[in-house]
This record gives sequence, structure tokens and C-alpha cells, in this order.
Amino acid sequence: MRIALVGLLLSVAPSMLVADQKVELFNGKDFHGWTKRGGNATYAVEDGEIVGRSAPNTTNTFLCTDKEYGDFELELDFKIDPKDNVFNSGVQIRSHSRPEKEQERVYGYQVEIDTKADRPWTGGIYFEGGKLDEKATKKKKKSVWIRPGGWLNDLKENEAAQKERHLGEWNHLKILAKGHRIQTWVNGVPAADYTEKDEKAFSPKGFIGLQVHAVGKIADTKEIRFKNIKLTALD
Repeated sequence: MRIALVGLLLSVAPSMLVADQKVELFNGKDFHGWTKRGGNATYAVEDGEIVGRSAPNTTNTFLCTDKEYGDFELELDFKIDPKDNVFNSGVQIRSHSRPEKEQERVYGYQVEIDTKADRPWTGGIYFEGGKLDEKATKKKKKSVWIRPGGWLNDLKENEAAQKERHLGEWNHLKILAKGHRIQTWVNGVPAADYTEKDEKAFSPKGFIGLQVHAVGKIADTKEIRFKNIKLTALD
């Protein structure tokens, strides 16, 4: 009986460990499990880090996980180019894409990584790309929005979190998505705390994406680096 019980436990243990088990989303060697979507910015693997570099005359670009995630805790380190305040980045969560002209348009919740001197809102929550009402858009032959792109939770009133953004240095970002609530921390300091109340706009799961923001006509290359990307599934 005891042998049989041990055998049963061993047979189910792997599936029991899926939830609450921290996994590396990036293997440090290549982009296995990731797909680029959107514009023409580039991504490379250098010294075990993901390096995203801007390109002129293109839209926002995203390196996205092939898998979708719902409830999770995500931690990563990032370092962003501090040369000027034109460039920024972000981490998409529970996101999706749709065809737009000749490209894919990524949309969904984004945790901001900002460089602007007057907007130190790294860790704030933005809705990237807007969410369309597909049926109404098709029927009316023009865009009908469930939610346009825009801020959901900026850091205007959170001076402590604003001070934790260090340009040109490694910073630690933690994101907790549980049900309708999304929380963020920058270098251990609480940043955004947002609860989704719009059921039509709510996305319970989707891919994770690393953004290289558009820079217009600027030819001077800007870069964002990511490493130590670890996710713990909570569902």
C-alpha cells in the first residue's frame, strides 16, 4: 500500500508544481518561445541579456512570448538608454495583437518604462493600442473603441516610486496580476495599483511583451536591456 501511494504521488507531482513555480521566460541564449510583433526595431541577445534597439520611421515594436499567461507574478531587470527623453519602453501583460495595415498591432495592459524628465512614471499602467469593438467596427466600417489607448494608473501622486527610476542603471520591476487587480513595484517600492472595472475591456490572459517604442525620424539608435525574466504562475 505504501509503495503504491508513493508511486501515485510521484506520478502527479509534476502537474501539481506548475502553479507557484518560478520559471525563466528567457533562456539567455536565443529567442526560443518569443516572437517579434509590430514595427521594425530589432532585438538581440548579448551577454545573456535581451537588447532592444530603436529604428527610425517605424511603429512600436514588441518581443512577445508565444505562451499566454493569466494570473502571475513577473520579475525582471531593465536598463534604458538615458540619452534624451524621446525614447521609452514597457512590459506588456495579458496582451494580444490584431492586423493593422501590413503589420500586427499589439494591444493590452502595459507597465511603463519611461525616460521623460517631467514624467517619471516607470511602473505606471498604460493601455497600449486601444481595444476595438470588432463587430461594431466591421458593421460601421470605422473604428469603434471599447477602450482607446491611455493611462489607467499613472504615478502623478506617487513621489516615492517616481524617485526609484534610475536611467542608465539596472532597475528591478515586479508585476503581480491577480484577477482584475494589477500591482507593480520598482526597485521594491510600491508603484501602481489598478483594479479593472470595465468587463468589456478586461483581459484575463494574454502574452507578455517587451517594447521598443517608436522614435519617429530619429536615426540615432536608442536601446533597452532586459534580463532575469522570471514568472511564477498563480493559476
